[in-house]
This record gives sequence, structure tokens and C-alpha cells, in this order.
Amino acid sequence: MTDVVFLLLIFFMIASTLAKQLNTIEVKLPQADGKSENRNTVAVTIKTSGRFYIDEQSISKRNLERSLIRKMQTLNTPSVILRADKSVPLDDVVFVMNIANKNGIKIVLAVDAQ
Repeated sequence: MTDVVFLLLIFFMIASTLAKQLNTIEVKLPQADGKSENRNTVAVTIKTSGRFYIDEQSISKRNLERSLIRKMQTLNTPSVILRADKSVPLDDVVFVMNIANKNGIKIVLAVDAQ
């Protein structure tokens, strides 16, 4: 029994370190309880400067929907992790959420743990 618990502990320690690879573009996320996973998802980042990124690629707001849909076609279960700086206007966050809802894409808002 102790061996099983030990193996589970090692598994979760390794899995939690792999989940940290999502933070590629530095933004100050709002704080909340919860955790985002990096499994078969695309990260959309909004910086305070108003720049939009899909994963690490900078994209204009006008081309965001077309590029996001093209990127989603390569995934089995499309989902987006929205990483918006906490000082980004709510209009930009709603803009991305509207794109996801209109195209049937699951969207999750990334936050920093409290």
C-alpha cells in the first residue's frame, strides 16, 4: 500500500511540473482558486498593450477569429485557455469569449493561484 501511495505522489509531482509550461508570454493574471491544465489546448493571451497572441504568435485583433479557427481544426477536442492581463479591458476578454462561444469552442480563463 505504501508503494502505491509513493508512486502516486511521484506521478502527481511530475504532472504538476509539466502543467507549468503554459506560461510562455508574461502577463499578470487575476488571482483566484483553481488550476488551468495544458492538455490539447491553445492559449490566447491578451497583454496590457492590447496585443493578442495565439500560443506565442502575435496576431491582430481583426485576424484573431480566422487564425484561432484554423488552429483549432488540428485538435481533437478544441479548447482555449484565455490568458488576459488583469488590467486588460473587459471588452477584449469578452471579444475572445464571444469568438469561442460562436464557434463551439470550450474556453477557460487562466488565473494565478491565491
